[in-house]
Amino acid sequence: MNILLSLLLLVFSLSATSFSKSKKILLKKVYFDKQFSFYCSNPYEIKRIKGKYKTLIIEDKQYYSARKPFYKSGKINIRAKRIEWEHIMPAHNFGKHLSCWKKGGRKACRKDKIFKAMEADMHNLVPAIGEVNANRSNYRFGALSPHVKQYGICEVQIDFKKRRAYVRDEIKGDIARIYFYMSDKYNIRMSKQEKNMMKAWNKLDPIDEWEILKNSRLLRLQGQGNKYIMGAKI
Repeated sequence: MNILLSLLLLVFSLSATSFSKSKKILLKKVYFDKQFSFYCSNPYEIKRIKGKYKTLIIEDKQYYSARKPFYKSGKINIRAKRIEWEHIMPAHNFGKHLSCWKKGGRKACRKDKIFKAMEADMHNLVPAIGEVNANRSNYRFGALSPHVKQYGICEVQIDFKKRRAYVRDEIKGDIARIYFYMSDKYNIRMSKQEKNMMKAWNKLDPIDEWEILKNSRLLRLQGQGNKYIMGAKI
């Protein structure tokens, strides 16, 4: 286990070394020609506002409508307008077994090399509308398909009581292959129920052209591809 992680950290040190750097690489070198949010397929663009570059969604109700356009204070919910980079396997999921996490969660793990590698792993990051990312939090995915329209046309549902996120069939395979990649690479245990669900999702939603292209770019940029997109069986 220690030898494996040491090798992984060595490989990772040659590419992105932090979550913030990974986000920049993904935006400029991976998703530059695929500017659509993961859950809602909402197109987005990079705009320069007051001298700073912002990644904002192109607001169109045929893709997404904010669940809460305004905060209780009356201020605009800016996260409903911007793109953020979401961990498909939540940081809580891959970090909670580390000793640093027990001392203070994600903040306490900022200097832990293993956590930094997992947090910055670009295979586990997708562009998501900020509000959806915030609402999903660290919830696990549920087997059901969305049946409540919380975000307009966007086919994603967050069950706050059950702490589950439900997504459309077209991205379930992508999620499954990312989960198995993270589980294998970092020795993260999945429950039997979750593993069976992910196996079913892998069959339901086969590998597509974008996954193959994205994986080839990440192989070049990060030094390792997702073997489950490269022919390995789940």
